[in-house]
Amino acid sequence: QVQLVESGGGLVQPGGSLRLSCATSGFTLEYSAIGWIRQAPEKEREGVGCIASNGRTRYADSVKGRFTISRDNAKNMVFLQMDSLKPEDTAVYYCATALSGECTTKNVYQYWGQGTQVTVSS
Repeated sequence: QVQLVESGGGLVQPGGSLRLSCATSGFTLEYSAIGWIRQAPEKEREGVGCIASNGRTRYADSVKGRFTISRDNAKNMVFLQMDSLKPEDTAVYYCATALSGECTTKNVYQYWGQGTQVTVSS
């Protein structure tokens, strides 16, 4: 049973930082790429970034230089470090996987977590 569970969301002030966690189970994280996707109300889901099984990362232009994805395979955990947060970062954040070692588009992900709310406001 493939499971992904996000945590760490909450309310943060503009310019602040937040670290989201994705706890995985039911598959071998070492061989799988993990993506982070976000969705704001009435807006299209946006791929934030991903980390491949080899550790390589890629990011959306909107978050480059501010967000960092990392993984700890021994702990079956993936993280999304968010710095210099802006109000436009407010969204529900999801982690997801296609059980492939390579990063892919958000439309290919088959397994998703429940999401965690991030609100950036003063």
